[in-house]
Amino acid sequence: MAELLSIRSSIDNIDATLVFLLAERFKATQKVGFLKATHRLPAGDPGRETAQIARLRRLAEEAHLDPAFAEKFLNFIIGEVIRHHEAIAEDHQAAENNGSAASRPAPSTAVDA
Repeated sequence: MAELLSIRSSIDNIDATLVFLLAERFKATQKVGFLKATHRLPAGDPGRETAQIARLRRLAEEAHLDPAFAEKFLNFIIGEVIRHHEAIAEDHQAAENNGSAASRPAPSTAVDA
């Protein structure tokens, strides 16, 4: 039982680390979303997305993690990135049309591939 609790404690620590890493990633991608909106760039970047998926699959293989799982994970993140970047772009466009700052805060979970 002590071994089980020890392993679960490690899992809990890893999960907490993942949350904090994702939060940092989201902060960076929110900045990307603002830059894209400012320069009227599309929310998605299919070339980068394809390259990132291939890169993550290679890393997964090196780490002995199922590459298909890694790809599904990144595809989920990319979907969130695009969704949040679209929201940032809409807010930016609305602010330009009104001549004011964005009407609502940008999504805090924006992610970039």
